[in-house]
Amino acid sequence: MTARFFRKIFLVLAILTVPAMQAQTPSQLEAIVKRGTLRVGLTGDYAPFNAFDPATSTFRGFDVDMAQSLGKALGVRVEYVHTAWPKLAQDFDADRFDIAMGGVSITPERASKGLFSAPIMQEGKTAIARCKDVDKYDSLTGIDRPGTRLIVNPGGTNERFARANIKHAQISVYPDNVRIFDEIANGDADLMITDASETRYQQKLHPGVLCAVHPDQPFDHAQKAYWLQRDAALKAFVDNWIAQARKDGRFARIYAAWFE
Repeated sequence: MTARFFRKIFLVLAILTVPAMQAQTPSQLEAIVKRGTLRVGLTGDYAPFNAFDPATSTFRGFDVDMAQSLGKALGVRVEYVHTAWPKLAQDFDADRFDIAMGGVSITPERASKGLFSAPIMQEGKTAIARCKDVDKYDSLTGIDRPGTRLIVNPGGTNERFARANIKHAQISVYPDNVRIFDEIANGDADLMITDASETRYQQKLHPGVLCAVHPDQPFDHAQKAYWLQRDAALKAFVDNWIAQARKDGRFARIYAAWFE
């Protein structure tokens, strides 16, 4: 049996899951297939999930490769929509993209606006600091002291976590999430609290300079998934695709290319 045959089966099964009331109007999944394009929202500033290269106007990263795999499963081309964390929800509400990818965490606020796929990753917040200072920041109590300079990127779950948990340390918002870790490496900030996966990646990029603080034991627990426009058929297809990618090894191969 061909890949095209299985794609048709998945499409039919997904569309059949649409409730009767919703079935009276075309689903988002049907619109994607008819349009021939899957619109994927990416912030472009969260490596290794996704990064934008302005010189070539291209995206690369784990979820870029996953988006291409999803587009292939749907039989459509992928169109990337450049968004940003502070306006991600606004662009989602405006229907600028069909699915948000690129390291999106499941939150109640986002879930109230759309649907989430099956989780793709277990995650949590932890700190990254200069290697010589790691022991100072192994707890929130150790971080939340007067004189500690905590840096955050604006508009996402990192800033939200910092505002909720840090009351005494200085919190500075730095708008460039690509160069934010250089601020720590250069001594202009002491640490950042972000997802454990990002601390591991940045530790690789700054060997011997920046170190992740116990990424295997983060301060909290969260899940990453794909944020979908509210359409049962689209969610059913994406969930089936994730399950199949895990089963046939595609997910593991793409993950290894970016995280190991």
